[in-house]
Amino acid sequence: MISDPVALFRGELEHRFGPIKLCPVPDGRIHRFHVPYDRTGSRNGWYALHIDGAFSCGAFGSWKTGERFTWNSLKASHPIEANVLRQQLERSRHQREAERCQLQQAAARYACQLWSQAGPAEPHHPYLASKGCEGHNLRQLGGALLVPLYYAGQLVNLQRIHPDGNKRFLRGGQITGCYAPLGAPVTGQPLYICEGWATGATLHESTGASVACAMNAGNLLTAGRELQRRYPDTELIIAGDDDRQTRGNPGRAAATSAAQTLSIGLVFPAWPENAPLSLSDFNDLRQWREGYA
Repeated sequence: MISDPVALFRGELEHRFGPIKLCPVPDGRIHRFHVPYDRTGSRNGWYALHIDGAFSCGAFGSWKTGERFTWNSLKASHPIEANVLRQQLERSRHQREAERCQLQQAAARYACQLWSQAGPAEPHHPYLASKGCEGHNLRQLGGALLVPLYYAGQLVNLQRIHPDGNKRFLRGGQITGCYAPLGAPVTGQPLYICEGWATGATLHESTGASVACAMNAGNLLTAGRELQRRYPDTELIIAGDDDRQTRGNPGRAAATSAAQTLSIGLVFPAWPENAPLSLSDFNDLRQWREGYA
């Protein structure tokens, strides 16, 4: 019988996501990993594993789908054991929450520092050229584009997009509830909520409407709630991804669920009959149409 908590935790990860190339690090911090059925090079999976003597607990999930799971190494069979387990879990939760807040505050300070050092995005940056998008409000530092993420009106994180398309948020930075804005909301006009920045830029350029980029499917709901709070009189519409080749179509599922929960509008790309199944968002559709024409 396996008693190693790291092996047990890894087994739980593989039970949920399938075979993964990962040896969990039990330091209580958040780590990212590649989910087998995600796009090559993506690291949408996350986990945090904490070991305290004979007790181990962890949490893990996918930022793309919004799934979240918890795990612990104990099985209480007596009321006293159950009470001890609850106390240990609560202490671990408070510790992780305190560490998370510290990391987010440090990341927010670093984001402001990098943002102040950066200049306007180069119009011909390889990523912008590949997506056919203008730079809008992006900034650039070295070869990396900087996408600003706001929460409660404050800059709290950045997504750095490198020339090869590789994307990284600042370590420990807040993502949940944040969004990257394109244009200012206008009374009487819709505000679209989407996943990635290129999709948002495409919507903004095509419609002239303001857009909020939630950065991943799992954040559509929380970002939408924040936008409803900030702009109660604005019509919100989720412009979802349609991950037709991904198991469970997480983009469509998350967008549909968020729109239903928030009671707001919902749109997806309208695929022509001859559109390749590899296309999944509004930018993909525009780029394919322009290349196809």
